[in-house]
This record gives sequence, C-alpha cells and structure tokens, in this order.
Amino acid sequence: MSIEKAKDWLRQFGVEDRVQEFDTSSATVELAAQAVGCAPARIAKTLSFRTGDGVILIVAAGDVKIDNPKYKARFGCKAKMLSFEEVEPEIGHAVGGVCPFGINQGVTVFLDESLHRFETVFPACGSANSAIELTIPELEKFSGYKAWVDVCKGWRE
Repeated sequence: MSIEKAKDWLRQFGVEDRVQEFDTSSATVELAAQAVGCAPARIAKTLSFRTGDGVILIVAAGDVKIDNPKYKARFGCKAKMLSFEEVEPEIGHAVGGVCPFGINQGVTVFLDESLHRFETVFPACGSANSAIELTIPELEKFSGYKAWVDVCKGWRE
C-alpha cells in the first residue's frame, strides 16, 4: 500500500507518527485543505512530469499553476504531465496521494519557490486521505530534493 511506502520512508527521520489519515478524501488541493484545516495555498501538491532525462516530481504550493515558458527554460522541454495510468507505475503512488516520500528509484524531486511563502506546508503521504505537516527545512530533508526551481505562476501577481 502506498501510504505504507511513504511511512516507511519517513520512519528513517522518526516522523512517520506525524502522518495524518482522514475519514474523507484529501485527493485534491481543496479537499486536502478542508481535511487539514488550512488555506489551499499551504497544500504542497506534487506534480509528475516526463522530461528528456526521465520522470520528475515538482512539489509546489496549492494555489499555483505551471508556467510553461519557465518550465521549458528550466528543463529544456515542454511540460508534459504523466497520464493518470502512468503515475502509479512510474512514481510509486497513485493520483491523489502522490508525494516525494517512498517513491520509485530514479524519480527526481524538485521543490518550487512558491512554497517559500509558508512556515509549514502539507504534502500528501501516498494515499488519497493522508497528509503530514512539515516545515520547509523538513520538506527539503525528507524529500531528498535535487534543487529549488521557479517554474510556477499565480502566486507573485
């Protein structure tokens, strides 16, 4: 089960007991914000893309969208999200629970600058009814991210 993969990953940092599981769905930004009781922007959504170098995840604030020109400038290709059917086999978590914890080997994680606005954020934990509250330094440490990127729009305007 995907949530177990995420918890197993987080166990190495001693925070698996901080994973929250809800009786309702948290599969979308809006549902997750309702479940945890925060503004939608503080939901750290994880988006999955295919690049020339393989599969990547971009963790971004819940109120932003990918800025195609910025994405292309950073990654050298057009933003092409994985299809619904591709997500679980490629990432290791199903749509609605995609997160940077306990993912498949070879998937590279990037964190978007839009997250820097917040002291804490809430990424999913492998299932469509889970989340964990993390500080930005904790998200950096637990995600094994490669780099910070600036590929989103809608938060500076």
